[in-house]
Amino acid sequence: MTVSIRGVRRAFDGVTALDAIDLEIEDGAFVALIGPSGCGKSTLLRLIAGLDRADAGTIDLSSEARGEIGFVFQDAHLLPWRTVEENVALPLELHGVGVSDRRERVRSALRDVELEDAARKRPAELSGGMRMRASIARALVTRPRLLLMDEPFAALDELTRHRLDERLRALWSSREKKLTILFVTHTIFEATFLAERAVVLSRRPGRIVHDAPIDLPHERPASLRSSADFARAADALLQALEKGAA
Repeated sequence: MTVSIRGVRRAFDGVTALDAIDLEIEDGAFVALIGPSGCGKSTLLRLIAGLDRADAGTIDLSSEARGEIGFVFQDAHLLPWRTVEENVALPLELHGVGVSDRRERVRSALRDVELEDAARKRPAELSGGMRMRASIARALVTRPRLLLMDEPFAALDELTRHRLDERLRALWSSREKKLTILFVTHTIFEATFLAERAVVLSRRPGRIVHDAPIDLPHERPASLRSSADFARAADALLQALEKGAA
């Protein structure tokens, strides 16, 4: 799925959150969206998902089927009375998918996030990282072509966050069908490790001040984080972020 954004503006109670946003996201891309707090990153995701409407400009998707968009929020938002597999199955239930197909798709989504062993557990029995993996599985179970992720790992400890970054990157790289990901983060190191391209917004009103590829290999083992190439790529993002915050 491709996303084409032209001249988008969004204001709330007279305060402009986003202004003059022009952005093209290609099919199969992994794009990180970073910027200062309050610059409109989450607002832009909601506009793309159709959860909000722009005051000006257009957002065009290569497919108008909203069922082909998955959304992962910062909080896992799991229903506490349902097991992991029941939480993951919920979108399929709401779409009327049959029981047999539903079970197979839930199993596949749990395999994708390495959570099969926790299928019968309830959210209270899970760690923070496991709850977030369940949330990602719930987004993947509908087989989306576009995955929007709004700081999903922000509340996790650094080690857990690194492991989930590695798992997400591997999942995106290995999927047979192209998956387009737009990932919001405050962390330049996370953006550098995960994405093929970074888009940096200025402070409010959010405008694009940097849009460039991340010059790193497609294969990204954990050891890459300690390399000179990684440090240079992260420094370029830091400079862009500082420019946007100025």
